[in-house]
Amino acid sequence: MTYDARFPALSDLKNCAERRIPKFVWEYLDSGTGSEATKARNRSALDKVGLMPSILHGEFTPDLTTSFLGADLPLPFGIAPVGMSGLMWPDAERYLAQSANRLGIPYTLSTVATAAPEDIQNVLGENGWFQMYPPRDEGIRRDMLKRARASGFTTLVLTVDVPVASRRERQTRSGLTNPPRLTPRLLAQVALRPAWALGMAHRGMPHMRMLDAYANAATNNLPVNAHVGYLLRTSPDWDYVKWLRDAWQGPFVVKGVLRGKDAERLQGLGVDAVWVSNHAGRQFDAAPATIDVLPAIRRATTLPIIFDSGIEGGLDILRALASGANFVMLGRAWHYALAALGPEGPDHLAHILKSDLIANMGQLGARSLRTLPKPFKLD
Repeated sequence: MTYDARFPALSDLKNCAERRIPKFVWEYLDSGTGSEATKARNRSALDKVGLMPSILHGEFTPDLTTSFLGADLPLPFGIAPVGMSGLMWPDAERYLAQSANRLGIPYTLSTVATAAPEDIQNVLGENGWFQMYPPRDEGIRRDMLKRARASGFTTLVLTVDVPVASRRERQTRSGLTNPPRLTPRLLAQVALRPAWALGMAHRGMPHMRMLDAYANAATNNLPVNAHVGYLLRTSPDWDYVKWLRDAWQGPFVVKGVLRGKDAERLQGLGVDAVWVSNHAGRQFDAAPATIDVLPAIRRATTLPIIFDSGIEGGLDILRALASGANFVMLGRAWHYALAALGPEGPDHLAHILKSDLIANMGQLGARSLRTLPKPFKLD
């Protein structure tokens, strides 16, 4: 039986992933913060974005190509940064970077990934993006930028929507600590997931490899859902953004924008794109759905806009593009795919998304992403 028959949608990969990874890993990947109202709000708001079908356009194959930040890309979506990727599946960052390279789409490595930039430079390709959680120390900051550049990363992404650690109660209840420590409770969960356990046995329990060079022993007072990165980073301000803009020679993106006036000010500082995101509901449980604020941000800036949070298929990608985004990123989805199918998962997810885009663009009579209809609100 083919993957298309068994896993025709992201939801199928998600269900399979939950059965293949330990519960504490699933809770880390799938959870939000608080009561997870923001996570639910993202989904609900996307479902209310309507696109009017159009008929009698004859036979055509939709053009899915796009240009973004100076690159001609075959697809309008990419891979967002996810901390501790290698916890979800062994060697996750390498598999994701390889898949992105094959597909010709951006892959974004997190500062707090389980692979350092140097670990994946040989499989990165031309669309490597590096996501930075802002270090307080200028020397560490400069060194991170130097390492990312030397490893072939061309685009810098500064995440600004994590001024403090969120509580992520569901993750805390799971017993997960950072770095992960296998207590008897967690070992019992691992024993039920042999494929995951075998992979981890070969590679060792993951940790945040980029931070090895900067870590110190003063981690005893951290909360269980925090990590050494919280000792190194700060809550950035506008001067911090300006410093990074001057220090990084290449495309520079600011991630975590929800207000039009902030996008307008970032444009004035020379940022190359803004990333509209509420951290997929993992930071603040009273945040608006990203799709609801996207049109106002589009009106406030002429900068290219990246969109994430809540995307579950090609139709959601079209909803975001029709509402003002220029490019779409997915994070959790790629890790559901990895956990479900291992190294073959990311390519199959890309196939699902591409097929869904083509099918829905056919219904809309949209020959390209530039001819999508204006969205409207469904009841």
